[in-house]
Amino acid sequence: MQIGSSQILRKAAKYLLIGLAILYLLDWSVFKVRGTPMGSVTVEQYVKMPLKGNKVEYDYTGTMETSCSRTVFPQYSASQWNLPCWWVEQHKKHWQ
Repeated sequence: MQIGSSQILRKAAKYLLIGLAILYLLDWSVFKVRGTPMGSVTVEQYVKMPLKGNKVEYDYTGTMETSCSRTVFPQYSASQWNLPCWWVEQHKKHWQ
């Protein structure tokens, strides 16, 4: 009996999703057991201002402390979704 490539892809996608779900549940349970470990990272904020002639000006508005979770995946805490600190540290410039 021969297995088609579409069946192999479906099985691989199924096992990948199951693995990610298990990893997320483990990450969430460690987050809750540790008492919702939160951190903060200083980020730079910029505002995008439209000008005449379809031009755009970017203004620096300063720095701000952003809360983040010390996890692998984003977690919901304090009535908001918190990005992982490793992600926020790599993306310190926020555009509005």
